[in-house]
Amino acid sequence: MKKGRVIQSTGKWYKVSCDGDIIDSRLPGKFRLDKKEVTNPVAVGDYVDIEIGDDGTGSIQKIHDRENYIPRQATHGRRGEQILVSNVDRAWVVQSVKQPKLNTGFIDRFLVTCEAYEVSGGVIFNKMDLAKSGGRAHVQELSELYRSLGYETAITSAETGDTDDLKSKIAGKTSVFIGPSGVGKTSLLNQIEPDLKLRVGEISSYSQKGKHTTTFAQLIPLSDGGFVVDTPGIREFGLVHIDKPELSLYFPEMIEPRQHCKFYNCTHYHEPKCGVIEAFEDGKIAASRYNSYLNILESLDR
Repeated sequence: MKKGRVIQSTGKWYKVSCDGDIIDSRLPGKFRLDKKEVTNPVAVGDYVDIEIGDDGTGSIQKIHDRENYIPRQATHGRRGEQILVSNVDRAWVVQSVKQPKLNTGFIDRFLVTCEAYEVSGGVIFNKMDLAKSGGRAHVQELSELYRSLGYETAITSAETGDTDDLKSKIAGKTSVFIGPSGVGKTSLLNQIEPDLKLRVGEISSYSQKGKHTTTFAQLIPLSDGGFVVDTPGIREFGLVHIDKPELSLYFPEMIEPRQHCKFYNCTHYHEPKCGVIEAFEDGKIAASRYNSYLNILESLDR
């Protein structure tokens, strides 16, 4: 029996790094039966014990407890949750300034999940080379907003090679880049590690959205130490196991104001004498964040 780390998942097969060797491994059916509400019992980043057969392939016998993980609601009509990655030091949500356009709602849904699952979150604003002066100022304001809430931020351009700040922030750590297709996750990795030569896609001229290029998650070692998980682009980030009464707990700026609400089960939407609404009206909570809160609150009814 050998212990290793899952560095790639293609569905039926997993690549497991064990003492410098990469072992193609399968997952016995018993794990899938035990984890009916999870679409993928094993995720990239997991530590596992494998048994190596006569043909050199492995059979996963044990999945070690995770330090943390990032889930999202399963897509394509499937029930349960999909685990995107596990055992990371920081999870970065990547957004482009343009092509596709910046989506603060996506950022905030992602950061709610980070808070709920006790993962340090960060925000990368990429493609700054496409931004005009007004767009640059807007990104700077957003970056300052998220930093004030305790999140790391990085402003980058894979096109011009402006990635040094991000490179220093991920050195020696295990990070993951998550975001929609086309925002430049893989291009950033190619800029940080030029020898990788990972395949990158184009932006659809019709929809201005990215085309899927990365088709499976993979854990990539960095020459400065540490790892980055490159993930396929995702259009939706459905929250998992988060109820309406607890949602405001995952917005750091609402934790103190919510203590001043008149009603213990306040939704911070329409109730009188709501501490969160008062904080928003006093300018202590950003409009974009409060709007994201309301949009997420509404989505939890569906």
